Amino acid sequence: MKRKALYPGTFDPITNGHHDLVRRAAGIFDRVVVAIAANPNKAPLFPLARRVELASQVLQDLPNVEVMGYSGLTVEFARAHDLNVILRGLRAVSDFEFEFQLANMSRHLAPEIETMFMTPQEQFTFISSTLVREVAILGGNVTEFVHPIVAEALRAHRRVP
Repeated sequence: MKRKALYPGTFDPITNGHHDLVRRAAGIFDRVVVAIAANPNKAPLFPLARRVELASQVLQDLPNVEVMGYSGLTVEFARAHDLNVILRGLRAVSDFEFEFQLANMSRHLAPEIETMFMTPQEQFTFISSTLVREVAILGGNVTEFVHPIVAEALRAHRRVP
């Protein structure tokens, strides 16, 4: 039986913390699908197609990782792509309550799909897409938090009126 996992999120933008989790998951699972949610409720900085493109470029060195965009329920996406594990990242205790609720709802909607939590390496625990976006929009240097491709995309976005 192949071990297949789904790592969902908005990835707006993908950070070094995300990359760390995906890289480590790729060593555990035969196939990892990074599923980038359209999630219009969050009003992302980058459109879905651009987020998929950036994540694909950042993760291109991982042969068993695929990046896809999606909308709708995460568990339905997992079912449609025969993925039986949902990976979620926990940076700090503050993430746990929301992630715990999400995992329980997923279990209720799709009991055949397990949720697993992973923590990032210590140097990535404080990095979030939200903080990276805010620092970048305000002109700060985010190069140590994101891949160079993402840093350039953030700089280009800031230059566009």
